[in-house]
Amino acid sequence: MSVDGRLLSGMSILATVVEAGNFSRAGEVLGLSTSGVSRAITRLEDRMGIRLLDRTTRTLRLTSEGASLYERAVPHLQSIEEAANYISGAAVAVRGALRVSLNPIFAKYLLAPKMTLLQERFPGLVLTVIQQPDMGDLVADGIDVAVRFGPQPPSTMTSRLLLKDRVLTVASPAYLAKHGKPQHPEELIQHNCIQYIDPRSGKPFTWEFHRGREILPVETKGQLITSDVDTMLQACLNGAGIAQPLGISVEQWLKRGELVELFPDWPDEVYPLYIARPSRRLAPAAVEAFIHFCLEICAEHQAG
Repeated sequence: MSVDGRLLSGMSILATVVEAGNFSRAGEVLGLSTSGVSRAITRLEDRMGIRLLDRTTRTLRLTSEGASLYERAVPHLQSIEEAANYISGAAVAVRGALRVSLNPIFAKYLLAPKMTLLQERFPGLVLTVIQQPDMGDLVADGIDVAVRFGPQPPSTMTSRLLLKDRVLTVASPAYLAKHGKPQHPEELIQHNCIQYIDPRSGKPFTWEFHRGREILPVETKGQLITSDVDTMLQACLNGAGIAQPLGISVEQWLKRGELVELFPDWPDEVYPLYIARPSRRLAPAAVEAFIHFCLEICAEHQAG
């Protein structure tokens, strides 16, 4: 059986361009210049006698013929890569670069304190950490792994639950001394409540309180509406209002008494944290290692 190496190489470059979203990022993955990637795609198009990509200065888009070719070719390219990795041992070697999209709360409070351990365990692994909203197309953005809060929509991604974190209602002692401490969630309508924007809807989250099967929604309002967690927390710490953060982000201030949990008798509202990757039958060893490391540190956090 003969295999046309130039055709196979061109197909592999095309698949990388599609997954990376542009020639420049594909070149970084392949170790080629941007112009080298562009010439390779042109040669493939000339060889096949069809246009595979529509190019503009800003975007790339598969033609209908290109999309059909990509869908048929990618499973075979993946099988070839899996076979080569298995034989060469790369499938069990944790090395190389990973581009990961991390929710900033997870990155700051869970991963960053454990980075030394990750580096010691996998000295050949290099992370590029991108902080994005809990949404977006992993393939188009060139992301290998994403850690995101909130229910995950149906997609071609493979996702695993890392943990469920409590949603707390907190205020600073200074705020409570000035405005009084609410004794029941419904009293929050009389208070200045910092509103945090849901990145999916672009609107502030609805405040809810859960106790067993009981769910109590409360319509709150306030003078500060933000999409930045740090802004919300710093404003709350300095007495600007009551906030509803995730437990991970306020543990240190609760322990030091700089924040006060207001309704510990409503303890059951939680928000899930997931780790996701583009679906593939066999993930590279570095991806699997990073996923298991995140599972490990999250399990340790919840046990503590």
